[in-house]
Amino acid sequence: MPRPLPLPFPGAQDAPIVTELEFRDAGATVRGEFTLNEFATLTPDNLEFLRLYIKVRGNLKEVERVLGVSYPTVRARFDTLLRAIGYEPEPQDPRDETLALLERGEITPEEATRRLRK
Repeated sequence: MPRPLPLPFPGAQDAPIVTELEFRDAGATVRGEFTLNEFATLTPDNLEFLRLYIKVRGNLKEVERVLGVSYPTVRARFDTLLRAIGYEPEPQDPRDETLALLERGEITPEEATRRLRK
Protein backbone atom coordinates (compact mmCIF):
# COMPACT_ATOMS: atom_id res chain seq x y z
CA MET A 1 0.00 0.00 0.00
CA PRO A 2 1.43 3.43 -0.93
CA ARG A 3 2.49 5.72 1.88
CA PRO A 4 2.73 9.52 1.95
CA LEU A 5 6.04 11.13 1.05
CA PRO A 6 8.41 11.27 4.05
CA LEU A 7 8.51 15.07 4.16
CA PRO A 8 10.21 16.97 5.52
CA PHE A 9 13.11 14.55 5.21
CA PRO A 10 15.65 14.73 8.08
CA GLY A 11 18.79 16.57 7.05
CA ALA A 12 17.53 17.53 3.58
CA GLN A 13 16.95 21.16 2.69
CA ASP A 14 16.31 20.81 -1.03
CA ALA A 15 13.12 19.62 -2.69
CA PRO A 16 12.99 15.94 -3.63
CA ILE A 17 13.34 14.78 -7.22
CA VAL A 18 11.10 11.92 -8.31
CA THR A 19 12.96 9.45 -10.51
CA GLU A 20 10.29 6.86 -11.22
CA LEU A 21 6.53 6.87 -11.73
CA GLU A 22 4.52 3.70 -11.83
CA PHE A 23 1.08 3.50 -13.42
CA ARG A 24 -0.07 0.09 -12.24
CA ASP A 25 -3.39 -0.03 -14.09
CA ALA A 26 -1.61 0.74 -17.36
CA GLY A 27 1.32 -1.57 -16.56
CA ALA A 28 3.77 1.25 -17.26
CA THR A 29 6.76 2.68 -15.45
CA VAL A 30 8.32 5.99 -16.44
CA ARG A 31 11.87 6.83 -15.39
CA GLY A 32 13.48 10.25 -15.44
CA GLU A 33 13.80 13.30 -13.23
CA PHE A 34 10.52 14.94 -12.26
CA THR A 35 9.95 17.80 -9.86
CA LEU A 36 7.07 17.86 -7.43
CA ASN A 37 4.82 20.89 -7.32
CA GLU A 38 4.74 23.09 -4.24
CA PHE A 39 1.65 21.37 -2.86
CA ALA A 40 3.16 17.88 -3.03
CA THR A 41 5.98 18.91 -0.72
CA LEU A 42 3.87 20.46 2.05
CA THR A 43 4.39 19.21 5.59
CA PRO A 44 1.48 17.23 7.04
CA ASP A 45 0.50 20.23 9.24
CA ASN A 46 0.44 22.62 6.28
CA LEU A 47 -1.45 20.12 4.14
CA GLU A 48 -4.07 19.62 6.87
CA PHE A 49 -4.45 23.39 7.22
CA LEU A 50 -4.78 23.81 3.43
CA ARG A 51 -7.48 21.13 3.27
CA LEU A 52 -9.46 22.85 6.03
CA TYR A 53 -8.98 26.25 4.37
CA ILE A 54 -10.37 24.87 1.11
CA LYS A 55 -13.22 23.08 2.90
CA VAL A 56 -14.39 26.35 4.48
CA ARG A 57 -13.98 28.16 1.15
CA GLY A 58 -11.13 30.39 2.29
CA ASN A 59 -12.90 31.84 5.33
CA LEU A 60 -10.22 32.38 7.98
CA LYS A 61 -12.87 33.18 10.62
CA GLU A 62 -14.39 29.74 9.99
CA VAL A 63 -10.93 28.14 10.24
CA GLU A 64 -10.59 29.93 13.60
CA ARG A 65 -13.92 28.50 14.75
CA VAL A 66 -13.19 24.94 13.59
CA LEU A 67 -9.70 24.83 15.10
CA GLY A 68 -10.72 26.65 18.28
CA VAL A 69 -7.71 28.96 18.13
CA SER A 70 -7.34 32.73 17.95
CA TYR A 71 -7.51 34.66 14.71
CA PRO A 72 -3.85 35.72 15.01
CA THR A 73 -2.89 32.05 15.31
CA VAL A 74 -4.88 31.23 12.18
CA ARG A 75 -3.23 34.12 10.32
CA ALA A 76 0.21 32.92 11.42
CA ARG A 77 -0.52 29.40 10.15
CA PHE A 78 -1.87 30.82 6.89
CA ASP A 79 1.28 32.91 6.47
CA THR A 80 3.40 29.79 7.10
CA LEU A 81 1.43 27.98 4.40
CA LEU A 82 1.91 30.86 1.96
CA ARG A 83 5.68 30.82 2.52
CA ALA A 84 5.73 27.04 2.05
CA ILE A 85 4.25 27.38 -1.44
CA GLY A 86 6.54 30.24 -2.38
CA TYR A 87 4.58 33.39 -1.61
CA GLU A 88 5.45 36.15 0.80
CA PRO A 89 2.38 37.01 2.89
CA GLU A 90 1.09 40.56 2.93
CA PRO A 91 1.79 42.47 6.13
CA GLN A 92 -1.00 41.98 8.63
CA ASP A 93 -3.07 44.98 9.59
CA PRO A 94 -2.24 45.64 13.28
CA ARG A 95 -5.91 46.44 13.90
CA ASP A 96 -6.93 42.85 13.10
CA GLU A 97 -5.93 41.49 16.50
CA THR A 98 -7.87 44.20 18.36
CA LEU A 99 -10.96 43.58 16.25
CA ALA A 100 -10.69 39.82 16.80
CA LEU A 101 -10.47 40.35 20.57
CA LEU A 102 -13.52 42.63 20.45
CA GLU A 103 -15.48 40.14 18.33
CA ARG A 104 -14.80 37.36 20.85
CA GLY A 105 -15.83 39.61 23.75
CA GLU A 106 -12.35 39.56 25.29
CA ILE A 107 -12.15 43.36 25.38
CA THR A 108 -14.79 46.06 25.69
CA PRO A 109 -15.74 48.41 22.86
CA GLU A 110 -14.11 51.21 24.84
CA GLU A 111 -10.83 49.27 25.09
CA ALA A 112 -10.97 48.48 21.38
CA THR A 113 -11.53 52.15 20.56
CA ARG A 114 -8.59 53.13 22.75
CA ARG A 115 -6.31 50.58 21.04
CA LEU A 116 -7.42 51.55 17.56
CA ARG A 117 -6.73 55.24 18.18
CA LYS A 118 -3.06 54.57 19.02
